[in-house]
Amino acid sequence: MATRTRRTNTVEKILDTAAELFYANGLRGVGVDQVIAASGVAKSTLYVHFRTKDELVAAYLRRTDISWRAQLEAAAERAGDDAAARITGLFDALTDAFDRHGFFGCPFVSAAVETALDSEARAITVQHTERRHTWLTRLSTEAGAADPDSLARHLGLLIDGALASGRLLQDRAVVDQARSAARRLLVDHTRRDRTDDLP
Repeated sequence: MATRTRRTNTVEKILDTAAELFYANGLRGVGVDQVIAASGVAKSTLYVHFRTKDELVAAYLRRTDISWRAQLEAAAERAGDDAAARITGLFDALTDAFDRHGFFGCPFVSAAVETALDSEARAITVQHTERRHTWLTRLSTEAGAADPDSLARHLGLLIDGALASGRLLQDRAVVDQARSAARRLLVDHTRRDRTDDLP
């Protein structure tokens, strides 16, 4: 048990360090030697757990997928039981992220830009987007959207756009603007007087 605990702690230490470096500097801007130096583990130890940089990047992205979706979902849940409130509440996760360390953009968009189209890293980014879309579609359905898939896609664009603009401007106000846009989208997608419902 002690050996397993040490292994888990070592892997987490490596991934914590890699996450901080990759998020702030991009995947291409960080070498394995930097991760080794910053984490304080021996080179041989890192390579026991991650044989290549690609394996380390994939593990980082998988863990980030779980963590970021959990943060979005937790922010939504804090907003209450109403699905529309949860949709606007999820943007609190973006504000929280900015308050922790500023905006460095979306790690998945960055990974998609920096890696090859046939890479495992890009496949993980696509899976992340699909999982997020499934969740947003479920929320949109619960909110009474006429076309939940369309609303979910628009919300995904707002999340990604806020992260991209936040990185460029380093201004948390972009999150409030994205939240306001989400409110308007909700009205457009759930209003009962839609002309397309007329015979």
